[in-house]
Amino acid sequence: MTPFREEMPRLPFENFYYTQEDELFAASSAHGFTWSVARPHTVIGYAPGNKMNLGTALAVYAAISKETGLPFHFPGSPEQYSGLVDITDARLLASHMIWSSTTPAAANTAFNVVNGDVFRWRRMWSTIAAYFGIEPAPYPGRMVPLAESMADAEPAWQRIVKRHDLRPTRLEEVAPWWHVDLDLGRTMETLADMSLSRERGFTGFQRSSLSFTDLFDRLRRERIIP
Repeated sequence: MTPFREEMPRLPFENFYYTQEDELFAASSAHGFTWSVARPHTVIGYAPGNKMNLGTALAVYAAISKETGLPFHFPGSPEQYSGLVDITDARLLASHMIWSSTTPAAANTAFNVVNGDVFRWRRMWSTIAAYFGIEPAPYPGRMVPLAESMADAEPAWQRIVKRHDLRPTRLEEVAPWWHVDLDLGRTMETLADMSLSRERGFTGFQRSSLSFTDLFDRLRRERIIP
């Protein structure tokens, strides 16, 4: 049930994050240091080569759509398209981690870390399309996985790289379609509550639309997208 709160119990299946936390808790108990845990949602930020990079993949998808005329449609589920969602800006996550590691009131606590606003993809999709100067295609009403629709897009990407004198990259390096499909294919709203951080003194906030457009600006400066 959303919004997700830190005190909610673990889900009843294996998760490597749970294993990492248990190792941290055991070491803290054995050696007498304090700990903090950051629990972000989908992280948006500049991270070339990252295999779970939604923001960069969407930028590449938009660039390919603009160059080839491919319809720029939202590829995810109806629930994600119309429901509320949040994200985590990498810059805000870094700020929160510094705060939680240096603030006594944050010791021995796990925190949700998200931007602080919420949005619906049906609106954000238009924001992303406008940045790239293209029209968003009508939502097809169902999930259309990019791993399938973009399976043969490597030649088009290489033409774009050459035409715009971009940094040489393979499509799989900058557009992990599988992760886009996983992230945008959820069948429920995904919202995390930030009340605990606010109560302990963290006041950071990031407008989510700027998380995307600031990233796109950086990708252009670094010659990764046209």
